[in-house]
Amino acid sequence: MKVQGKLFIWLAVFILAMAITYGVWSKEPAGTTALVLAFGLSVMIGFYLAFTARRVDALAQDDKEADVADEAGDVGFFSPHSWQPLSLAVGGALAFMGVIFGWWLLYFSLPVIMVGLFGWVFEYYRGENRTQ
Repeated sequence: MKVQGKLFIWLAVFILAMAITYGVWSKEPAGTTALVLAFGLSVMIGFYLAFTARRVDALAQDDKEADVADEAGDVGFFSPHSWQPLSLAVGGALAFMGVIFGWWLLYFSLPVIMVGLFGWVFEYYRGENRTQ
């Protein structure tokens, strides 16, 4: 985590330098504002990663003598399969089409989104994936 924290801090320094350079040369406020906001985002992420790195154990990527195999093992738990993201995508597509074609289409997209969201949240409380 220390490596990622330093990476984002150095990225923030670079983005700040580019924001200043862009702002002075172009005198265009929208791009300068976007670069300043990107600087702030990089600082927040870098600070979080550097702060968290002090509280967790050192990872293999923090050791200069580590091998690739030192990070091997379980990464985490991932769902084997789920149909709920598909229903959320269909509902989201209907909602965005409602912005284009008419707000009345949102009445049809909201139930699809709610069913998909409810199913995704509670998918491990029913069916074959039910946890004991």
